[in-house]
Amino acid sequence: MSLFRLDASIRTEGSVSRAIADIVEESWRQDNPEETVIRRHIGVEPVPATAWAASVFADRGNVEGFTPDQKSAVDLATTLADELLEADALLFAVPLYNFGVSQHFKTWVDLVITDPRVGVGLKGRPAVLVAVRGGAYGAGTPREGWDHATGWMRRILEDVWGLDLRVVETEFTLVGVNPALDQFKELAAEMRHESERVAAEHGRHLSGALTH
Repeated sequence: MSLFRLDASIRTEGSVSRAIADIVEESWRQDNPEETVIRRHIGVEPVPATAWAASVFADRGNVEGFTPDQKSAVDLATTLADELLEADALLFAVPLYNFGVSQHFKTWVDLVITDPRVGVGLKGRPAVLVAVRGGAYGAGTPREGWDHATGWMRRILEDVWGLDLRVVETEFTLVGVNPALDQFKELAAEMRHESERVAAEHGRHLSGALTH
């Protein structure tokens, strides 16, 4: 019962999305202490942005006609798809950057989608999305509606790939970093505590879903 884990943060230290994903993974591992975790760190080892176009235009019916770039792109797409398809449960940790989808996550998704096996091969598998935002984007806040990432990611993971998805969301992660947000220290702490609780719960869901 293996777990695939993807991290999209550009940080290795101090990343909240990684920290919340660690809780999900640790909760899952309580019932799977000896199982494999397949890791892909696209924030620090990005997928080449040019690979998507090369893979899209590669004629799968004429492998011998691939250009070197097309062969490299198709091979990478196959590797990325294999990582997903070989896992029993999936974990995605993606921060909000500049109000939109992380370029690293979007590039990864675009390339994975070029592998025709993914569309049907992942349907029904349990998954957790950790969505982290530095500010506040909820109803009634000045930036309500500025989060253009979470909805798109849910469409891909739930509707396109058909995953049995649970979502952990946390906000105000820049409190303590940006002095302008210091007044929200208590609220940020409450949000963090709740997201950690939900993360542990969703990690247990990953294990429970695999036993049914």
